[in-house]
Amino acid sequence: MSEGDVFHEKQRLELCAIHALNNVLQERVFTKETADDICKRLAPQCVVNPHRSVLGTGNYDVNVIMAALQSRELAAVWWDKRRTVECLCMPKVQGFILNVPSRVSLGIVSLPLRRRHWLAVRQVNGQYYNLDSKLKSPVCIGGEAELRTFLSEQLSQDVAEMLLVVLREVEEDGSWLNSDNPQ
Repeated sequence: MSEGDVFHEKQRLELCAIHALNNVLQERVFTKETADDICKRLAPQCVVNPHRSVLGTGNYDVNVIMAALQSRELAAVWWDKRRTVECLCMPKVQGFILNVPSRVSLGIVSLPLRRRHWLAVRQVNGQYYNLDSKLKSPVCIGGEAELRTFLSEQLSQDVAEMLLVVLREVEEDGSWLNSDNPQ
C-alpha cells in the first residue's frame, strides 16, 4: 500500500486536534463546527470557552478529543509514561494520538517558540503510519517493532503525552495492556 492510499488531513489554522481525530479514524468525521459544538457542551455557561482558542482558530484541548471519540463508541486512554511501550497489546489499540512540542513558524521563518501539537498514528493494511497533519504526506513507520521504537522516541520528550484510541469495552476491561507484562 502506498502513502497515497492512506487518509491524511493536512494542517490548517490550529485544527491539529481535529486532523488527528480524522486521521486516526481514517475518514473526515469531525470539523471545526463539530469541535466547537463539543466545546459548547463541555462549558455551556462560559463566555470564553476554556477548551479552545479565544481567537476561534482551534487549539482544542484533550477534553474535546475525548468527547469526540466517545461520540464514536471509542475511548481515549491516557498512557502512563512510567510504563514501557512493550506493555501495549497492539491488536487492541485502534490508534494513537500524541501531544508533542512543536516549533512555531511564520512561513519559512522558525520562531524561538514551542507550542503543543496533536498528531495521529495508526495501522493501515498491516503498516503503521505517522499521520501528523504537518507532514506533506503520511510517513510509513513500519511494523509493530518500529512502532514501539517510534512511540518510545516520541515519549522520551519530557512534555510529550499519548492517548490510546480503543473501543469502549477495551478501555473497560483493560485489555489494551498485556496481562503478562503488567509494568
